[in-house]
Amino acid sequence: MTSSHRRLETVFVLIGLLALFVPWTLGQEAASSGMIRGEQAYPTGNQSTSILLIQHMGPAEMRVNAGFTYEVHIRNLTDATLKDLAVTEKLPSDFTVNSIDPTPASTDGGTAKWAMAELGPRATQVIKINGVPTRVGEIPCCTTVAFQTQICSSTRIVEPALKLTKTAPAEVIICDPIPIKLVVSNTGTGPMQDVKVSDSLPQGWQTSDGKESVTFDAGMLRPGDSREFSFQAKASNTGSFTNAATASEPGGLTAKASAETTVRKPVLTLTKTGPEMRYLGRPAEYTLTASNTGDVVARGAVLVDTVGGVGEFVKAGNDGQQSGGKVTWSLGDLEPGASRSVNVTFVGHKAGTITNDAVVTAYCAEAKASARTEVRGVPAVLLEVIDVADPIEVGADETYIITVTNQGTADDNNIRIECTLPAEEDFVSAEGPTKAKAEGKTVTFEPLPSLAPKAKAVYRVVVKGTKAADVRFKTTLTSDMLDSPVEETESTHVY
Repeated sequence: MTSSHRRLETVFVLIGLLALFVPWTLGQEAASSGMIRGEQAYPTGNQSTSILLIQHMGPAEMRVNAGFTYEVHIRNLTDATLKDLAVTEKLPSDFTVNSIDPTPASTDGGTAKWAMAELGPRATQVIKINGVPTRVGEIPCCTTVAFQTQICSSTRIVEPALKLTKTAPAEVIICDPIPIKLVVSNTGTGPMQDVKVSDSLPQGWQTSDGKESVTFDAGMLRPGDSREFSFQAKASNTGSFTNAATASEPGGLTAKASAETTVRKPVLTLTKTGPEMRYLGRPAEYTLTASNTGDVVARGAVLVDTVGGVGEFVKAGNDGQQSGGKVTWSLGDLEPGASRSVNVTFVGHKAGTITNDAVVTAYCAEAKASARTEVRGVPAVLLEVIDVADPIEVGADETYIITVTNQGTADDNNIRIECTLPAEEDFVSAEGPTKAKAEGKTVTFEPLPSLAPKAKAVYRVVVKGTKAADVRFKTTLTSDMLDSPVEETESTHVY
């Protein structure tokens, strides 16, 4: 008896002994060879409730020395198979046997014996014995049958087997959702109840609804059944991750499966170079370089440069397209380690700052860079001094008109005028855009805060001639934009 099969056996042994004494009378008419001369149903005597029926078939009467055949019929009355039948036939002593069919295993001591392995349900075994009677009288025929029968039943012993498979992409970009599929199967021979599948995600991973682990109920799995579960995860950092899942059932069976996924990320950098300062109207050229320092291709990179402040677009190289204050370049895919450079030129037509902000974007990557260029005007200050009445008599007044003109492109600041009178002239009065102060032979005007391009500032200084001479009236100009003073003299003849 094993754990996978239990056999229940019941053995019944039946010994049927039928002694048939049949008188053989010479001179009488022989009966039909198919006549039943005797029968016995075992064990109840009733065929409907018995197991085995033994019948003797043959003539009721034969002449002495006349050959005949009699038969022994052994019939299984059940729907079960009878096992190991042992049939014994006591051969008559005054009967010369000519043949027996089937041939017995032995005929020792006047007894024929047969060993039958089995007799099927409702089957009949016929034994035919042919011979010649050698005397007058009753010739007995006796048959003994011993047999076994068995009733077999079995309990089917099964063994369920749990199998789990897991699939996930071998490589993803960090912005990609990670599709994960779990398939739990019963590959055994018996059912399983309450099967559950659990998956604890690697550190830094979450499901689309923010969970760090998932559990699925597979319920009952019959032999050959499978259940499939799918979900999506998201990684927050790069690297190689092993994602393990477990299937279990209350009977103690478990199965594990894992999948390895490498999470990669494109990393963009952007540099921008250009001049820190340009004068009005001078173009400023910038070079922008986008690089991928990550470990996976940066797909569909696009670079956009936006100009602001006093900057105006001039031109763009490398097929840059300008629209609405923005210049756009399609850089395509940037492989890891690859770089792409482009050029753009702006100009400032007034003083201020060219603001220049750029951004490069690709799938799952972005970088920014900025540049600033100061736009300055060129100050060009013209100093002019004229005398109005030249020549003058001693004791007469002379007026000097001082004109400061900004001929440049930028404001000039803190403009200061200082006048120096010759010894033959004395100060009378002064006026201008700022207050004047006279000390001895020096007249100083307070600084003019600013003088715009093309603007003028006019000063007047009145003096009196005190001695005949050919004199020189000197004016000195300084400002924030001038590296050195500008001096102008005007000659006057006093007589």
